[in-house]
Amino acid sequence: MNIINNPHRSQWTSLLRRPVMDHSVLEATVQELLNKVKQGGDNALLELSQRFDGVSLKKIQVSNEEIIVAEQQLSDELKAAIVQAKENIEKFHALQVRTVERLETLPGVLCWRKSIGIEKVGLYVPGGSAPLFSTVLMLGMPAKLAGCREIVLCTPPGKDGSIHPAILYAAKEAGITKIYKTGGAQAIAAMAFGTDTIPAVFKIFGPGNQYVTCAKQLVQREGVAIDMPAGPSEVCVLADDTAKAAFVAADLLSQAEHGPDSQVLLVSTSQKFSQQVLEEINFQLNDLPRKEIAQKALENSKAIIVADIAEAMALVNEYAPEHLIISCENDEDLAAQVVNAGSVFLGNYSPESVGDYASGTNHTLPTNGYAKAYSGVSVDSFVKKITYQKLSPEGLKNIASTVVRMAEAEGMQAHGNAVKRRM
Repeated sequence: MNIINNPHRSQWTSLLRRPVMDHSVLEATVQELLNKVKQGGDNALLELSQRFDGVSLKKIQVSNEEIIVAEQQLSDELKAAIVQAKENIEKFHALQVRTVERLETLPGVLCWRKSIGIEKVGLYVPGGSAPLFSTVLMLGMPAKLAGCREIVLCTPPGKDGSIHPAILYAAKEAGITKIYKTGGAQAIAAMAFGTDTIPAVFKIFGPGNQYVTCAKQLVQREGVAIDMPAGPSEVCVLADDTAKAAFVAADLLSQAEHGPDSQVLLVSTSQKFSQQVLEEINFQLNDLPRKEIAQKALENSKAIIVADIAEAMALVNEYAPEHLIISCENDEDLAAQVVNAGSVFLGNYSPESVGDYASGTNHTLPTNGYAKAYSGVSVDSFVKKITYQKLSPEGLKNIASTVVRMAEAEGMQAHGNAVKRRM
């Protein structure tokens, strides 16, 4: 992790660039996988599981017996933690469910909007080097609250052909019963196009590596909606001298261990503090089981020193991080200046980990600068909003002249006639 001192703004774009593969090569590779699944269905999935996961599967769908056995394999402590996280996520997301409000824009002109759950949704849960069972809750709970009728979950199997028991238990707690053993770009293809076993869905959710993100973007071109381009994880920590170097180092490492293509960024006005953080990173790194992964991610990461807090905020907003931790004395004042971020954590005692697991907010967030235009997953992500209007004879009379004048001014005579005939 390199320290960059007071870079000129003209350097920001190159400094803040995320590590990415050659998109032309990536798209060609992923498109080939999509076509293979589209044409070969279940047989293609089984073949690709053998190739990428090193496992020979007999069945793609997880059975009820496997779900029952999974619950028995977990400790009571872990099951209690999963339930607590589920309850917090449910509480936070339940507030996003809106009641229908009707409004008379003119006497006799009644309008309202209603949220309808997307009928069929697909959830992708990474499970390769780390089984992200927390993602099951982050996607499953808002989907249930939104009223989605059919929820499909795909996750890659282990070498023995099983799904991690915590993923299956979290799915059970979230009320998800259609679980399939397939991962990567091929899982996205299966949910997009459908196979004999896996039903096609209308919208696909979930984080993943660059192959998964690319697959989501490619199937979107074919008419399947996606939540957002959620790729490799990232965190930016904005810290002043009131921050604790050990805390900041731990926060940076918590994201670096996600994968070698993750990125972490420290932004500070203090050279001394930044150096202390780097020393702490080197100290804490040695105790991590995923040390090699974190080290690889740190090669793509930077500590950037800027002149003042105003420049620091400008840099942070330009980066548009997935996760932003503000470890500063006036954290709430600075938070009010944030315009581009997926989720924000304030103060020295709000580690990003709490949002990843159990505070209640959602951890499926826009990465790679997409926080400039995308929000994280919420109940709104799982619904369509349909507008309604109902006019009485008096209401049509009150608005008729406005509609007719506008329609005729646009040269849309038939539009105007639809009103005039009723008058």
